[in-house]
Amino acid sequence: MTRLRGTLLAATVPLFLLSACAGNAPAGASDTHATESASVPADANTLVIRVESVGGFVPAEMTVGRIPAVSVYGDGRLITEGPHAMIYPARSLPNIQEQLLTPEFVQDLVRQGREAGVRNGADFGSPNIADAPSTRVTVGDQSVSVVALNEAQPTDPRLTVAQRTARTKLATYVRTVEGLSGAEGVAKPVAYQPTTVAVLARKYVPPQSSEPSTKPQAWPGPALPGDMLNTNIGIGCVAATGADKDKVLAAAKDSTVITPWTSGGSQWAVTFRPLLPDEQGCAALKGAR
Repeated sequence: MTRLRGTLLAATVPLFLLSACAGNAPAGASDTHATESASVPADANTLVIRVESVGGFVPAEMTVGRIPAVSVYGDGRLITEGPHAMIYPARSLPNIQEQLLTPEFVQDLVRQGREAGVRNGADFGSPNIADAPSTRVTVGDQSVSVVALNEAQPTDPRLTVAQRTARTKLATYVRTVEGLSGAEGVAKPVAYQPTTVAVLARKYVPPQSSEPSTKPQAWPGPALPGDMLNTNIGIGCVAATGADKDKVLAAAKDSTVITPWTSGGSQWAVTFRPLLPDEQGCAALKGAR
């Protein structure tokens, strides 16, 4: 993985156990000469903050391979999904970006998350809206999942005044976190370099005559479809590491989301899902987002 963090590894106290002893630090990007800080977790891959969408009325393959909107780690790494070219068919590889935040700024974001109501068991109510996704917000060891955080009407009769107030506070925090990649003082993003790429495979369905098609490509990685993530939706997963990962990424650069891949005498539709620092193998994707 890309390492921008310099000397931010030596620490003994997990960030999420610290109270709001830091002031309102401005957004900032650490350079390679950053000093050590006791507010940084000892494990650089410890997840500190995450905002992600879960559930909702979307195709199963999108749910399984969904990438969290924002992930912040113990060494200050900020990982987000960047912009995509508005073309069809889209390129196969997602545009995952990495930036670096200062330890002080990350600590302040944790404080803001606590003040925004991110705590296990918090009550945000259930609005009168169907098929909307939930927004899951994690701050340290605390997490909330809020149905239709952005879609619910402010005057929804199924929400109490307290629940509406709680939703407003959390939504404001989510907007702050989701805007981190473009915040003033944060370094420009670089391409995220994963150590493992999960490959989600399902049976290829030829397009209709009126739809675009593309030439099949020989699959260069571990045999597809791999282990089933969910037998009901027929999506398998293999995890490519080392030389296999490099071959898979090289082939993916020249493919699109509609490219059929040949493996074991069959054709497969594939979704490439680079795993994030806290995700270990295909098992990390079994709890579909």
